[in-house]
Amino acid sequence: MRKVLATGCLLALSVVATSCSVGVREQTGDNAAKEGPVKIAVVPKAIGFDFWEQVRVGAECAASKQPDVKVHWDGVPAESDVSGQQNLLQDLLSKGDVNGLVYAATDAKALSDITRTATQQGTTVVNMDSGTNPQPPDVPVFATNNVAAAEQGTDLLAKELGGQGKVAFIEFQPGTSTNETRAEGFRRGLARNPGLKLVAQQSSESDYNTALQVTQDILTANPDLNGIYAANEPSVLGAAEAVRQAGKTGQVKIIGWDTSEGEINALREGVITGLIAQNPFKMGFASVDAAIAKIRAQQRPAPATDTGSMLLTKENLDSPEVQKLLNPSCENPPQ
Repeated sequence: MRKVLATGCLLALSVVATSCSVGVREQTGDNAAKEGPVKIAVVPKAIGFDFWEQVRVGAECAASKQPDVKVHWDGVPAESDVSGQQNLLQDLLSKGDVNGLVYAATDAKALSDITRTATQQGTTVVNMDSGTNPQPPDVPVFATNNVAAAEQGTDLLAKELGGQGKVAFIEFQPGTSTNETRAEGFRRGLARNPGLKLVAQQSSESDYNTALQVTQDILTANPDLNGIYAANEPSVLGAAEAVRQAGKTGQVKIIGWDTSEGEINALREGVITGLIAQNPFKMGFASVDAAIAKIRAQQRPAPATDTGSMLLTKENLDSPEVQKLLNPSCENPPQ
């Protein structure tokens, strides 16, 4: 069984900001912390998900490797709560007590003003998992190469279906860079496998119950459906439950993203055929490490870094390499 990651260090914030602008303070970020203590706010798209908990472990590990570095971890409860994340980040910046801001944007366009405000007031910004549009050249993004990974996942789906079949796409949040790049990779995979026919596309809104409902509707409208590509954890879990309830385990092949305990169990049971595993520990570690380096030494990291991915199947699930990825720790980090 997978380890259950601790959910400590979730610090509550009183969200008081209500507008989309924050007053620019004097330089309180990079220059003020070259020698002294460093405080970095790390804000995922949402708290409570296995993926983001692994990001937290990586982020706190990176901080522990450096003297006088503190990570402040907080987030909204749902990835669809764009305004909630905006308010939380605005509140952090208005307080002026963080030197660095590491965050995953819930909406690429809506969050671009946050990055601009932060950099104007001298706060170092690093994006993890999802950046903004536009993405400033001096703000790096540590993320999975979602396009390439999605292509590989679609190729696996085509292989499992013998190159022919009707498939559905369960996306999670149109407008986020992560959703759009995973959709792009899926479309490229379809173009490379013309025997696959896309018959339905629905959004789960990054919610399990919504994913369950839309998948049930798709299965009802398409009783001869052969495969599903699901683009994040709630989408995968909801789709898997719909297939299970319909009595179509093994008949409808599911390729999805992420590696929560429920997804791994469904992979072992054969409800899910394959999972695209990211490296959230590395994502959190590299993002915080880059922020510290820029604050302390004024180093400029690469504008974008692929943190890697791996295709998981029932056959390779218990390999040492996969198990290290699934159960990361600061003492035994995945590569």
